[in-house]
Formats: sequence, structure tokens, C-alpha cells
Amino acid sequence: MPTPESVIGFVPGTDRKLPAWSQVVAYFTALSKSSPRIQLHVLGKTTLGRPFIAAIISDSATIANLPKYREIQRRLADPRVRRPGERDSLIANGKLVVLITSSIHSDEVGGILTPLVLAHKLVSGEDAESRAIRAQTIVLMVPSLNPDGVDIVGDWYRSTLGTPAEGTDPPVLYHHYTGHDNNRDWYAFTQLETQMTIDSLHNLWHPQIVNDIHQQGSDEARLFIPPYMDPIEPNVDPILISGVNALGLEMTWRLIAQGKTGISNNSTYDAWTPSRSYQHYHGGVRILTETASASIATPLTTPFDSLKPGRGYDSKVSSWNFLVPWQGGVWTIGNIVDYQVSASWALLSATAPMRTTWLENFSKVSERAVQGNRAAQREKWPAAFLIPMQQPDQSSLRTVLRILQRGQVEIRRATVPFVANRVRFSAGTYVVMLDQPYGGFAKALLENQHYPDLHEYPGGPPKAPYDVTAQTLPLLMGVGAIAVDSFPVTMSDVIAQIPPPKLDVPGLSDKSTRRIAIYRSWNPSMDEGWTRFIFDQYRIPFTTIGDREVHAGNLASRFDAIILPDESPRGLQMGPREAGYPDSLKGGLGTAGDAALHDFVNAGGTLVTFNDASRWAIEYLKLPVKNVLEGVSDRDFYAPGSLFALNLDQSHPLNRLMLAHPAAWFEGGPAFEITDSTRATAAAVYPSTGTALLSGWLLGAEKIRGKAALVDVKEGKGHVILFGYRPQYRAQSMAMYPQLWAALLGY
Repeated sequence: MPTPESVIGFVPGTDRKLPAWSQVVAYFTALSKSSPRIQLHVLGKTTLGRPFIAAIISDSATIANLPKYREIQRRLADPRVRRPGERDSLIANGKLVVLITSSIHSDEVGGILTPLVLAHKLVSGEDAESRAIRAQTIVLMVPSLNPDGVDIVGDWYRSTLGTPAEGTDPPVLYHHYTGHDNNRDWYAFTQLETQMTIDSLHNLWHPQIVNDIHQQGSDEARLFIPPYMDPIEPNVDPILISGVNALGLEMTWRLIAQGKTGISNNSTYDAWTPSRSYQHYHGGVRILTETASASIATPLTTPFDSLKPGRGYDSKVSSWNFLVPWQGGVWTIGNIVDYQVSASWALLSATAPMRTTWLENFSKVSERAVQGNRAAQREKWPAAFLIPMQQPDQSSLRTVLRILQRGQVEIRRATVPFVANRVRFSAGTYVVMLDQPYGGFAKALLENQHYPDLHEYPGGPPKAPYDVTAQTLPLLMGVGAIAVDSFPVTMSDVIAQIPPPKLDVPGLSDKSTRRIAIYRSWNPSMDEGWTRFIFDQYRIPFTTIGDREVHAGNLASRFDAIILPDESPRGLQMGPREAGYPDSLKGGLGTAGDAALHDFVNAGGTLVTFNDASRWAIEYLKLPVKNVLEGVSDRDFYAPGSLFALNLDQSHPLNRLMLAHPAAWFEGGPAFEITDSTRATAAAVYPSTGTALLSGWLLGAEKIRGKAALVDVKEGKGHVILFGYRPQYRAQSMAMYPQLWAALLGY
């Protein structure tokens, strides 16, 4: 049976050694050919065309009968398809299904090495523990959720060995479109890699447990294992969160007994957003592990005195959720692989003997969902959400419905006209009943979020969420959805498949003659990547330009519009801070770029800036606009990823294509006050009374009352369009795309 080193040429965990993706595929191919205990599947092609693979590992008898076990899982996941009295026999004959995913964030390089070691150990081990895991468990293993990034990071790392840049992150996104945000796509399903994982693994196998292997910073804990911090998203069944807590603490118990130190629980990471946690809404638990990083695969020395406090613990002090501090020293890629393999093995060892309990609780979660038994839930649920078929934008409507369907939510249609909540609905209205296996997933996406008002201490600063606080699809996509407490009208059968949306922009898509450029910094910007993704989806031609092209000047001869995606003013102006980067990557826009962009606008060009890039434009282009949030502390104003209401000037050209009620995605951006109304106009403002908040969390609503959110500044013959929000947020804010299209189409 081949060892990893016999194929990739080195022992996984060797300093300064990383495999290419082709070597990883070669190893799993060789392992699958050597043993009946493993099956290798190519699920499709990645964004850049590499094979996307998954391995299935169990004992040989189970591998020979995989369709049988998939059917058992399907019946346990949905009690409506079971025969009366069948539950006990399904549990007795079923297997515990564990999905192990790794290397979604490609600079977390232990994640591409650990699956090699873990797969070999699972397939070849002949000790009692290995045999028990294979006998009781089906392990689905995805060696990388981002194979393209394995090579993007690996190629950069190998090219910089022995240079000052050794150990730095590459100066480009490690997912072609989304960078780090590829792990924020688990409800919008925009990326190919997400879609393949959902369609071919989650929805086919219904895993009871997902072990998601990650890395974190280098100067805090050595390893995070759940429980998660508060808040917990209210639509997740408490059975699942209890399972997370129990399993995470048992894993910690086992690892501490092995001598592992620096393990934190109930720290740093919360379980609020479904963007990172598909399985919490589909009957399974997500066990996130986050191991401390080195300098990519180069050793890193971290003295004990340099360790920093983490969120919810102190790295130097023992506490209930951080029992044994790490004493500092050299931390290597070998340590990372050791901790990751040990954590995953602890999970498998702990759960295999409890197969029956895990399957019983898995079936209970599905039964509670379809029976409408909400006694253990934290709030009263409506019976259904109604989505009228008459919507301003049919592409947005289809996108919402297809997201729900990919998440295995059943959608039906009313067969006759009816009245609900004193509103008349036509026949054909889409109906999403919540008494179905994944009704909680639908509810989490269709309702407005009310994030709790959490502070570090009474009267202290806000307690930052790990990610954003809102995910309301109807607001993001401009689609009406109404919750109702009852729905007695007859419905159609479940709709098989909603047709795909038609994505194009007249005047911009296909063979259009608009000349558009998107600026790409050497500080990799996920916002830039998302912008490219949307343009590719809508078939809008564009040119990517960087500092060199901007510095060359004469931009108006080549482009009509230039987009500056979200990036800090300092990052745009000065470029990367990485000390080891070559001089060719440093410097940012600089004074030459400022002048070139100023000349571009004065010559008749349109400069479009998103979110923080608008702060750069105000400062360096000396615009007659003030950011009223400049210097305001988080205690006084805080909105970490929320949806805000806007009042539009309907006469302004930037709003001429708007179809739906606006909902702006606000995430650390500016709000504007115009200082010269002869040169600048507000196309959209925040409400002048009450709160702008529609979904998520907002502190200090008064700071932006009546302030501008979208400003058009006339400069010479051209325009600078300042967005105080992200109109193309993670390819989800379709309701706001028309403002961007209008800006690019000109006046």
C-alpha cells in the first residue's frame, strides 16, 4: 500500500515542502488502486479546470455496498419516505457518515498535507481503533475544497524559497474569484467548488458530522475545537448544537490526554451565519478545527511572551476553556499536520463507538422538522413563506428559488387565488412550507436577522461577530417574501427544477462597446474578485488593470469607466505592506496613480468606487464630500455586515434602472455629507428618522440619519461615483446591481 512520501517525494509535514495538486491526485489514485477500502471519485472540474476529487473510505464490505448505505441515509434524513416501523432497522443497519473537508483556504497549507496522512492511516491501519472506525463509519474525504489554490499558493511559495518573500501569502487571490470568501458561499452556492460539494456529497450522503479543517493565526491558541461562542443562529436545532458541544469537548479531552497543549474551546468562532455552516441546517454537526499557522511551510518561532490574548481566553493563562497553555517556541508545518491529524482521529475514534446514538439523534432532528414540533426552538415559527410570482426582476426571483432548491428546500405553488395576511395572492404563488426537513434553512434565508446586542462588557465596545450578521435573500435580491401563520389552500406537487435566470445587461453584455476596467491591487481584494465573477456571469467585457497601467496615464483613451473595488485608502495608495515582496509589487497607486485617475475623470471618464475605496477617492482626489463616520469609534457606530434601507432620488440617472426596493449591504463603509452641492449630488440617502437597519446589527443609527449613501461628483467632463456600500456583495445583492449598471452605462 503506497505511503504519501512514495508518491509526493517527501514525508507530509517536512519543512519547506508542499505538493502540487497533481501529486495529491496521484496519491489518492494510487491509494484507491491498492485497496478495496477506498473509492476515488472525480466530482467535476474546478474554476480553473483542475480535477475536483473526493475519496470514500470504509471497510471493504461497506465500500462494495455504497448504494445501500446512501439509501439508508436518505430514509433517516426524511421520515416521510420511510415505511412504518422502519426507523429502528435503518439505525441498526446504517453507518455513521463523516465528511472531512480541508484546504478551502489555500495558504492554510497543513490542510493539503493532513488528508494524505489521514487517508493512509484510515485505509492501512490494522489496530483495533482503525478497524472499528472502518466498521462503523463511512468517511467522505475532500482533500481540498480549492484545488486551484493549492497550486496558486504552492507555486508562489516554491518560487520565493530562499528570498525575503519566503513564507508570505501570494499577491493574488488564492481562489480565482473569491479568495478567502470561498468559505462564505455555503448558502448562495455561487462557486463551482461549492456546488459540487453540495450536490455530490452533502445532498447525496447527508453526513451526520462534518469535520472542517482550517488554520488560524500564529500567536494565540495552537488549536481551536468547538463549542462555539455565542450567538448561535436561532434556526439550528438544539440537538445539533448539543452534539457539537459534546463532541468538541470529548475531542479536547482526548488530545489533552495525549499531551497536546494550547487547545481553546468556546472562543473566537461563533455559529451565527449559514454562509459557513450548511450542515447545521441539514441534520449534521460542523466540527471546525483551527490549528495555529507557521510561515506557510517555513518554521516560525513564537516566544511565550509574544503570545496574545484570544477572543474568550488568554493564551498565557489557564482557564476552563484553555486548560494547558502552549509554552512557545518553534512551530512547524510538521506540528500543524500532527495537530490536525490528531484532532480528526480523535473525532473519528470518539464517534465510531457511538454510531447508534448519532444515527438516532440524526433521525430525531429530521422528525422534529417535518412534524412541526418546535417545543425546543427559541421562537415561534410561521407556517410558510409565500413568494409571489409577480416580481420586479424575474432573474432575481429565479436565483432565490434555485438557491432554496439546491439547499433541498421543497417549493410548491398555490393552485387557486387566496388571501393571506390580508393580502390577495394569485394562483401560482410559490409556497415554502416550513414543516419539511430543511425548513430551518429556508427560514434562515428568507427572514430578517435580529443579531443580539452583545458587548465585551457592560458599557464596553461591541463584541464583534466572527463574520457578518445578515443573510436575508429577499432583501439582497429584491424579491418579496411574506411569512404566514397558516396556509390552508391546496398546492401543487413539489416543483422539480426552477429554470436558470437569464443574466445579461442590455448595453453591457456580450458584444457591447462599453470600455470598462477593473483595478486589481497587489493587496488581493476579494471585492475585486467578486466583481470579476459577476461581470463574467453577466458576460460583461472588462479589462483588468494594475498599478503599472494606471501609472502609464492616458486612461481616457482606453476606458470609459474604471472600477476601484473595496480596499482601504492606505492599501490603495501605498500597496502591500509585506516586507519581503519585490519592489515591482510595492507602491500602490501613489501620486502618479492619483494624477492619472484625476486626469481620467476630468477627460470624461467615470470612476466608480466601492465602500472603503470611496474614502480613498474623497481624500486623494480632493472631492467636495465628507465621510461623517471618519474617526468614529465602534462604541458609537457599528454595523459589521448588515442590510440598510435607502431613500432614492428617483430623478437621478443612477437610479433609472432600479426595479426593487433598495437594501444596501453596509460593512464598515463610509456615509457621506456633501460640502459643495454645485459639484456633487446624492442619489441615495439613509432614512432621516428611525433606523436604517433592515437586517443584522446596527449601533449608533443616528450617525447616518439623512446622510448620503451614494454620491455622484461631477469633475471636469466626467464623474466619480461614490458607493458607501458594496453593490455587488458576494454576488448576492442583485437588487442593487442596477445602480452599478447605470453608472457604467453613463449619462
